[in-house]
Amino acid sequence: MSSEGVKRWSIDCKATVKIGEFSRGGLTRGDNRASDHDLGCQEKYVPCGIVDEGSGELAITFGSSYKTSDFIVDTLEAKWQTMDEQEKAGTSLIQIKMDNGPESSGRRTQFLHRMVQLADDINKPIQLLYYPPDHSKYNPIERCWGIVELQWNGAKLIDAETMLGWAQKMTWKGMHPVVALSRKAYDKGISLGKAAMQAVEARLKRDPTLPKYDILINPTPTT
Repeated sequence: MSSEGVKRWSIDCKATVKIGEFSRGGLTRGDNRASDHDLGCQEKYVPCGIVDEGSGELAITFGSSYKTSDFIVDTLEAKWQTMDEQEKAGTSLIQIKMDNGPESSGRRTQFLHRMVQLADDINKPIQLLYYPPDHSKYNPIERCWGIVELQWNGAKLIDAETMLGWAQKMTWKGMHPVVALSRKAYDKGISLGKAAMQAVEARLKRDPTLPKYDILINPTPTT
């Protein structure tokens, strides 16, 4: 397939960010004192980032609930919705690079179910490309997380607004990221039954040599 019109997105969720007057392992900025432990932390956020490898645009959504399949797919859908109509029309395929984590693996029933729904909703084919074990460090989004940590290391993330502000100050490919906050509640442990998963599996085109690492989802033809 021609590379023209192919969107290449790198996606990953970072470790949970704890909100409060906690030390983050860096040098304190200003005359601040921070707790050197985070016991009793009540407010936490899960960052989910997407890098467009073509444009270099980085989008980070901080979720206040759990890191789940639904949170990841909702973040992908929100990324698509930010594109203008001309860009959407010119997209022939979306390639998504990610690690084979438990919430988004090539065997996670709810994730695959939601991805099939997304392909149908946007009427575009989606190709899931997974890094093999111990190789996710090569995923471009991983380098973004390192820059975020350098940006806010030593700062006290006392509330969500402060967290978003520090994240927005970083740059990737010379651009500041688009940051968003999601307070949608997600349930953990959602999975499909055998019959429902068989229907989903019928929609997946797994590469015969790499069935767990290369999965193509074509949308249902519209009439």
